[in-house]
Amino acid sequence: MQGIRDLTTGPINRQLFNLAIPIMGTSFIQMAYNLIDMAWIGRLGSESVAAVGAVGILVWMTTSLALLNKVGAEVSVGQSIGARNMDDARLFASHNLTICLLLSAGLGALMCLFAPYVIGFYELDPAISTEAVRFLRILTLGFPFVFLSYTFTGIHNAAGRSRITFFVNGVGLALNIALDPLFIFTFGWGTTGAAIATCISQGAVCLLFVYHLKRKSRLLGGFPFLVRLKGRHTKRIFRLGLPAAMLNVLFALINFCMGRIASQRGGHIGLMTLTAGGQIEALAWNTSQGFSTALSAFTAQNYASGRADRVMGAYRATLWMTSVFGIFCTLLFMFYGREIFSIIVPEREAYISGGIFLRIDAYSMLFMMLEITTQGFFYGSGRTIPPAVISIGFNLLRIPLSIILSATSLGLTGIWWAISLTSTAKGIAAFIWFRFLRKKILRQVKDI
Repeated sequence: MQGIRDLTTGPINRQLFNLAIPIMGTSFIQMAYNLIDMAWIGRLGSESVAAVGAVGILVWMTTSLALLNKVGAEVSVGQSIGARNMDDARLFASHNLTICLLLSAGLGALMCLFAPYVIGFYELDPAISTEAVRFLRILTLGFPFVFLSYTFTGIHNAAGRSRITFFVNGVGLALNIALDPLFIFTFGWGTTGAAIATCISQGAVCLLFVYHLKRKSRLLGGFPFLVRLKGRHTKRIFRLGLPAAMLNVLFALINFCMGRIASQRGGHIGLMTLTAGGQIEALAWNTSQGFSTALSAFTAQNYASGRADRVMGAYRATLWMTSVFGIFCTLLFMFYGREIFSIIVPEREAYISGGIFLRIDAYSMLFMMLEITTQGFFYGSGRTIPPAVISIGFNLLRIPLSIILSATSLGLTGIWWAISLTSTAKGIAAFIWFRFLRKKILRQVKDI
């Protein structure tokens, strides 16, 4: 079917695993950009890491809106494929690309213009703030590439072609790894060099996607990248993707506020621990998100085909896979957190603080996996609101909880406990909501 992998037939476990591994690798790669930048910049000192970390939260907050079209493409294109409506699949693909390009251009311009004001929120030393503003303004040039690449990834995932996204993003990461030390140390550009390397790598990823779709795969029989937007398709994309996008924007905004609390309680070490530790945790989150995205794509096709047995079988299989990965992350963070953190920032004070962060975070790993898996099930069935409600509610709770706990004898570690406790609560709440809606969803699948 025009380069598409049909997920409505065949062994569930094998299809999920084959689909998830490349997506998992792609998610890892997308997060690795910032982590690699931090690892190289960590050799310049914890102050530079704090500057890059502060910008990382802002970029995360802005580019989270790219999920509007990534999730919108995965569900709208995936369900159209499952219903065997290729015309709709092509229209949804084109609409997602057009919307993401408009969004990225506008957001990049705004972030570049107001960079000094948003960085000023952290109340950092003037030298660190200046470095952060320069780093942020360079990264905004790459926003259109980031948004387009996210949408291209969503379209390929919906079609079951996740290996292509892994290959393309892998090339971008390899380029970033090669350019970082060259620009940071050989040319002596410091954090500016890291930002330029990231932009070049993101541009290369976007161009590879364009080449592959236009010259090689002709996925879905080919489709235009820019179209005049139609109401029906645009509304459905926003209805599907906006809850996921706003969930991640708010999550980043909450971390933005918590960055200020950490900076007030622990200075640049507190901010550095939150941002660098968050990047390390995000490797676990985004890697396991690969299983969730595979479940979402699998569920979307089978949901539209009326295959209730395959939908539930996929959920159980994915939960088993993420649980195994969650146990691994729990043990790794609990017993080797300090050693892992020292790879990013080799300063003693920094990696001791980071080791404490990762050990406390380890207690919530399995519950995080439960939330991620259930999120994929909800997304694939077209219900993007429940995960958003759960995440928004408990993530908002982190701010007052952090203030309260950090004011006690726990000090800075009170912030880390607020993160761990709310992550645990999100996993429990997601599973309860899933159990509540399960029978209703299965009846709807059977009626299709």
